Amino acid sequence: MPTAKKATPRTKTPMSDAHKAALAEGREQGRAVRAYLDAVEANAPKRGRKRTPESIAKRLDAIDAEMAVADPLKRVGLIQERIDLQNELAVADDKVDLGALEAAFIAAAKPYSDRKGITRAAWREVGVAPAVLKAAGL
Repeated sequence: MPTAKKATPRTKTPMSDAHKAALAEGREQGRAVRAYLDAVEANAPKRGRKRTPESIAKRLDAIDAEMAVADPLKRVGLIQERIDLQNELAVADDKVDLGALEAAFIAAAKPYSDRKGITRAAWREVGVAPAVLKAAGL
């Protein structure tokens, strides 16, 4: 029966400061790209008529009026609609500084794209404007 060879323990070689800096830079670029893409997606135009805070408030009042006469099944649907509308109203109050996110994206997009092999067409397909890509050098 052959004897199993014991693996010799490998010693870890410490990372150089340049390697650590490159990793940190990559993480920072990834954060900038992700934050901008999230903001672009959240602010993308949606189909249909845009709801305003006033129209949401009007619908919330109508829901309150309907609740008084609704059967239990209808009431649970109205409660969920009210919760959704209140969440939508809360999110509408949170304004994102798209300018700052865009500036960070412009600084990070070119090296990020080069490193990850992402083309201009891919950026366009996820909704990045041509002017932003041009400013980023893509």
